[in-house]
Amino acid sequence: MPQRVNRPRLGQNFLVSATAQAAIVDALGDLSARTVVEIGPGRGALTGLLAARSKRLVAVELDRELAGRLRANFAERENVEILQEDVLETDLAKLRGGDERLIVVGNLPYYITSEILLQLFRYAGEIERAVVMMQREVAVRVAAQPGRRDYGVLSATAQLFAHVETLMTLPPGAFSPPPQVHSTVLRLTMAPRFPELGVEPEDFIVFVRACFAQKRKMLGKNLRNAGYAADAVMAALEASGVPVKARAEEVDLERMAVVWKRLWKNYEDVPQAHG
Repeated sequence: MPQRVNRPRLGQNFLVSATAQAAIVDALGDLSARTVVEIGPGRGALTGLLAARSKRLVAVELDRELAGRLRANFAERENVEILQEDVLETDLAKLRGGDERLIVVGNLPYYITSEILLQLFRYAGEIERAVVMMQREVAVRVAAQPGRRDYGVLSATAQLFAHVETLMTLPPGAFSPPPQVHSTVLRLTMAPRFPELGVEPEDFIVFVRACFAQKRKMLGKNLRNAGYAADAVMAALEASGVPVKARAEEVDLERMAVVWKRLWKNYEDVPQAHG
């Protein structure tokens, strides 16, 4: 049976640019006393650099063959652990060592980028920062600000959990095999805003999703479709200074939180995370 070097089903495009590899690791900061989690190390392009700089490195690789190669290549490095498992099923809290929060890095498979980001946000309390690479179009959505067409539920969710910085964009030629898209590296510094905004995390996230349920429709329409009475929606929009015809993409998190709190006070039977 012929050997399959690349498995498109796993979204594997390996970073081969040495300049980009060094820049990504540099963006993580001082790792000498830190535990680093690498998502999808693949052939180990970043792994060697990370192993040399970090106190402890845990590389999570889904591909059994690649995980085996990594174990062989780093067998003599006592600070390196290779986990052959799905990062979406990994308990990141158990990887944390001591009081310092985790540092995360990875070239995220294009087809599950959003799912991995949501996994990182679930463990925001365990992670200090993450430097992650993804398809440029997805990165634009993650970093988009209110008022831009690209601002949506992914943008709002990411910015509820982290400060988002765009670091660099790489051409297809930086990878092997070259993908058909450009890739962008983001740095996510975890800083959940729920206490600052005065909202309950799970229920507010459900509310945000309802606001963007039909992105091109007005916010008020989406809220009425979610089960809120028209007069209550109008009153909440007015109290928060949101124009009646505004779409969710035009509303920042501060004003969205005001709308949620106004509606939450007036309703017991509203869409909730546990409902």
